[in-house]
Amino acid sequence: MKFPRPASRAQLRNALAGGLALIAAGLVAGCDSRVGIEGTDYTTDTPHTAATTTTSTPAATAAAVPVAPKPKPGELLVTVSLTKPDSAAADALTAWAMDLQSLSPARLQAKCWTLAPQHVQSMYTDKKAILTALARPGVDDGAAITWQGTGHGAVTVVAQRTDIDTGYACPRVYTAGATPAFDETDARHTVRRYLDRVIGKPLDPADKETTHPLRCAAGAANWDPDGTGAPVPAPLTGLKALENIRSFDDQSLSSTTLRASYVSVEATVATTDGVEQTRTFTLKSGKQGYCIGAVTS
Repeated sequence: MKFPRPASRAQLRNALAGGLALIAAGLVAGCDSRVGIEGTDYTTDTPHTAATTTTSTPAATAAAVPVAPKPKPGELLVTVSLTKPDSAAADALTAWAMDLQSLSPARLQAKCWTLAPQHVQSMYTDKKAILTALARPGVDDGAAITWQGTGHGAVTVVAQRTDIDTGYACPRVYTAGATPAFDETDARHTVRRYLDRVIGKPLDPADKETTHPLRCAAGAANWDPDGTGAPVPAPLTGLKALENIRSFDDQSLSSTTLRASYVSVEATVATTDGVEQTRTFTLKSGKQGYCIGAVTS
């Protein structure tokens, strides 16, 4: 079944008033399910044209505010609001919100590969609360846009700028009042993605270091996993040694919080010589998620 289409985004953007970005789209509900792999993070742990009115003065031409199509039975209307006009953000969140309603959990998980599968399963359960939050003006702090829901069962929706820039943003969802933060599940998924790249099987062809950096930026003196009080640039040691890895055991990924923003993740890998070894990754959490700063054998 095709998605009913709203007035064109160009028309909607032309109708923005008071810095509020509004995008609406009719949505269809999905019904499939995902079978997890125990022991890993994959467990369940006809466009409308805006009319114009011309007055007796030729120069005075006004576009009528476009009206979104009426949802069909079983469909929902989605509104993505922003405190200031941002067509890229509105489009990226609208595309995802449409999929949230129409795709099966397995297909949505595949599209939201930047998130840990476990988070896709747990964060996207209350679709009504998510859509309600998106209808409230989202606030941009430069690194992410945050939508705060209100009322009983409200949620907070956070979309990273790096995801918005790709044209499709899978946001993170938290219980209203909770402080948005990254956790060990995110750290393990960062290592999973990096190892998948190393063995030549990225979770998605678009998952590249140039557009989705997973290594900590070199040069910035902000690396201090031992709490010495004297931060240095992330050493990025051990990354070259990963080049001889042929495969890794996803079920072996385990994590430990070191201190504050630092997490250690261990993974069992197999080298090109067929030798099974353990690699330990040290990661740091920042505004965009976890980055890998060092790897040891």
